[in-house]
Amino acid sequence: MTFGTIRQAMGTFATGALALGIVALAPSLARAQGNAGARPISLEEAVRLAQQNSPLTVQARNANRTSESAVRASLAQFLPTAAFSYSGNQAGGTQFVQGTPVPTTGLPWSYSRSLSSNFTLYDGGQRNYNLRAAQANLESAGANEVAQRYSVALTVKTQYFNVLAANEQLAASKQLLEQALLQLTVASAKMKAGVATLADSLTSAIAVGNAKLSILTAENSLRNANAALTRLVASPVMVTATLADTMDTGKVELDEAQLLSMVSDGPSVRQSTQALEAARAQHKAATTPYMPTLALNASYGQNPKASQNFNFGGGPTATSTRFGLSLNYTIFNNYTREQSLLVARVNAENAEANLRDAKALVVQNLTTFLSNYRTAQSTIELQLLTIQSAREALRVVQQRYNLGTSSLLEVLQAETTLDNARAQLINARVNARIAKANIEALIGRDLK
Repeated sequence: MTFGTIRQAMGTFATGALALGIVALAPSLARAQGNAGARPISLEEAVRLAQQNSPLTVQARNANRTSESAVRASLAQFLPTAAFSYSGNQAGGTQFVQGTPVPTTGLPWSYSRSLSSNFTLYDGGQRNYNLRAAQANLESAGANEVAQRYSVALTVKTQYFNVLAANEQLAASKQLLEQALLQLTVASAKMKAGVATLADSLTSAIAVGNAKLSILTAENSLRNANAALTRLVASPVMVTATLADTMDTGKVELDEAQLLSMVSDGPSVRQSTQALEAARAQHKAATTPYMPTLALNASYGQNPKASQNFNFGGGPTATSTRFGLSLNYTIFNNYTREQSLLVARVNAENAEANLRDAKALVVQNLTTFLSNYRTAQSTIELQLLTIQSAREALRVVQQRYNLGTSSLLEVLQAETTLDNARAQLINARVNARIAKANIEALIGRDLK
C-alpha cells in the first residue's frame, strides 16, 4: 500500500467522522425544538401564580382570616349575652292515692317562655388584654402572610432563574458544538492535504461527541427545570421562562444603610414584634383571675295556662321578672392560676428572645446576601471581559492552526477556556439573581 493510498483512506475516515458528528446532532436539535411547546411566562406572572396557588400562602391567608375572626370575637365579649328559651311539656300517667294507682289529674300540657341576659361589669381587665392579644396576633398573621408571599416568591424566582441558566447553558453548548464541527472540518481538510495527523481528526470528532453530550445534558436540565417551575405555579400546561429575561440580573440601587433600615422593619421582624406584644398581653390576662368579677343578670319569663291539647302556649299567661348583681372571687383553684401565669410569663420571655434573635438574623442575612450580590456582579463584569478575550484568543490560535504554526492541543485549550468562562458567567448571573431575591424576601418588597 502506497503512502498516497494510506492518506486517502485517512481522509475518507475523517470525512466519515464529520458526517457522524452531523448526524448525531440531529436528534438533539429535534428535541430542542420540541421544548418550544412549553408556554413562556414572565417572572412577574410566575410569582403571581405561585403566590396565588402555593399551600404556604393559602395557609397564611387563612390564618389571617381566623385572626380577624378572633378580634371580632374579643370585641363581642364587651357586649351582653342574650338567650331565649321555650318549652312545651305533656304530663300523664298514674299516681298512687292511699296505695291505689289512679290516673293523673289536671291538664296535660304546660308551657314556659323566657328571655335572659347577662353582662360582665368587671373582670379584672381580662377582656381588654384578650383584645390586645388578638389584635397583636392579627398583626403577626399579616406579617406572616407577607413573609410567606416573599418566601414563595424566592422559591419560584430561584427556579425561574434555574430555567434561565439552563437556557444559557444550552445556548453555550450549541456554540461549543459549532466550534467543534468547524474544528473537525478544518482537521479533516488538513489531513487530506497531508499537513495534519489522524490524531487531530479523531480528537476533533471526540470534541464533537462531547459537545453533543453537553447539549443533551443542558436539554435534560431545561426539561427538569421547566417541570419544577410548572409545579410551583400550578399550571395545567408546561411553562418555561421568557428568554428575554436571560440577560437581566436586576439592580440593587439602595445602599447598605437604607437596606438595614428596611430589614429592621421586614416581615420576620414585624411578625416577631407582634408575637411579643401578644405574649405580653396574654401574660397580663393571666393575672386577672386574681381579681373578682362583677356581673349583672336579668330575665323575663312567661308561664302560659296549661291546656288539654297543644296550642303553643296561647291564652292567659303568668309572668316573672328577675334582676341580679353577682360578685365572684376565687380563693383557691388548685394552683391553676399560678400555672397559667407561669406559662404566660415563659411564653413572653421566649417571644422576647425570638425577637432579639430575629433582628440579629436579618442583619446577618442582609450582610451575606448583599456580599453575594456584589461578588456576583463583579464576577459578571470580569467574565464578560474574559469571554471577549477568550474568543479573540481562540480566533488567533485557530488561524495559526490553519496555517500550521499551532497545534490542535492549543486550539482545544482555547476552546476550554472560552467554555469555562461562559459557564462561570452563567453561574454568576444565577447567583446575582438569587441574592437579589433573598434581599427582597428580607425587606418584604420588590427592588425594581
